[in-house]
Amino acid sequence: MAVSFEVNGRARSVDVDPQTPLLWVLRDTLNLTGSKYGCGIAACGACTVHIDGEPARSCVFPIESVAGKKVTTIEGIGDGHRHPVQEAWIAEQVPQCGYCQSGQIMTAVAFLKKNPQPSPTDVDEAMSNNICRCGTALRMRAAVLRAAKEMKEMRGREPVGGAR
Repeated sequence: MAVSFEVNGRARSVDVDPQTPLLWVLRDTLNLTGSKYGCGIAACGACTVHIDGEPARSCVFPIESVAGKKVTTIEGIGDGHRHPVQEAWIAEQVPQCGYCQSGQIMTAVAFLKKNPQPSPTDVDEAMSNNICRCGTALRMRAAVLRAAKEMKEMRGREPVGGAR
């Protein structure tokens, strides 16, 4: 059974077992390897992607459940450039091993869409469901807060009325 959906703005159709987890379709069929396998039970967050704009653990989503939906992976969040969250991750030197980072970044991007002016406590709460074994939570918090500030400044520089 072919399943059609959008990935990073591109229409895709895959012919795989409908129960195949989205993560494996992304990694093995579509060669989008940014999302990582961590636990297979939606507990760690390493596989986080966005489905119709909402963060989701791709290791537990059967591919049939994304038919007709829009999936965004770490490869697709920056529109050809680094997303402000990615820039902040670099500036704050967040990664150590880097394994969980794509899931962390995807969680942060979705969080900042809903809460563009978070407090440090808001950030800690939003990021608490993603596991980082390296213990870089303080740098992640700093990066999310930095990205929020940068995104606010970017919104302030946007032309009025949509003109460019």
